[in-house]
Amino acid sequence: MLNWFIPVAALLGILVGGVVNWLADYLPYTARLGAPRYSDGAPRPLSAWLGISAFLVNQRSSAQGASLSFRYPLTELITAALFAYIAAQSGGNALRAFFLMGNVAILILITVIDLEHRMILYLVIVPACLYVLLGAALLGEQLVPSLRFVDYLIGGAVGFGLFFLMFLGGILFNYIASNARGEPITESAFGDGDVLLATLAGFMLGWQALLYAVLIAVFAGGFGALLYLSLRLLLRGRYEWFTALPYGQYIVLGTLIMLLWRVEVFLFFGVRLP
Repeated sequence: MLNWFIPVAALLGILVGGVVNWLADYLPYTARLGAPRYSDGAPRPLSAWLGISAFLVNQRSSAQGASLSFRYPLTELITAALFAYIAAQSGGNALRAFFLMGNVAILILITVIDLEHRMILYLVIVPACLYVLLGAALLGEQLVPSLRFVDYLIGGAVGFGLFFLMFLGGILFNYIASNARGEPITESAFGDGDVLLATLAGFMLGWQALLYAVLIAVFAGGFGALLYLSLRLLLRGRYEWFTALPYGQYIVLGTLIMLLWRVEVFLFFGVRLP
């Protein structure tokens, strides 16, 4: 099975990556979808609907000069690589593999939109929650043999609770900092979208793995903030305090690691596999 499943999964990943790019172009602005387009609104020819093909056939730009960024082929290639990896690790369980591929596609879509627009959309999160819960209910122990459906429900509740507390803490911090500075701070490190994303992560992973995903997200977020601060100081010689940085990608990173490498992470920490 693996002889054909891996290349098929990789090809599927390229196509799904193209769908992710398409949705990321429309959903932040409208729920009404149209044909793939350039950033100036010009329609892309069929041969340029995929980012990879657009670059290969030199149709990266519209007639007016609006160009597709490297986000398009990179999204497709990353999706293809992850889909191929899931297929290689499937152990012959194609149904479980396709369900995990759907999870990965959701996480990539959320990341692209969050990085480009600093938005985590209810339009994506709510159907995604329904999808992962339905998959957990139908596939059951095929996903993780020792987890019950209630573990995924508890995971969603824990994710919501933890990040809702962080959300409230961000509001309190902004209030104190605004009074100290004498001017309002409108941006917050944690928004309601991050709370919903953490809820989705809990539904995907179950509460046991979610705790490690949160730990990974916290450390990755701290490293990312330190790197951003260092680069700002190096390139511009200054840093504006209280600048809010998007946090969704770090939640996604922790979730993706625990989704695909749960066993390896637990073994690394010497934890009994749940």
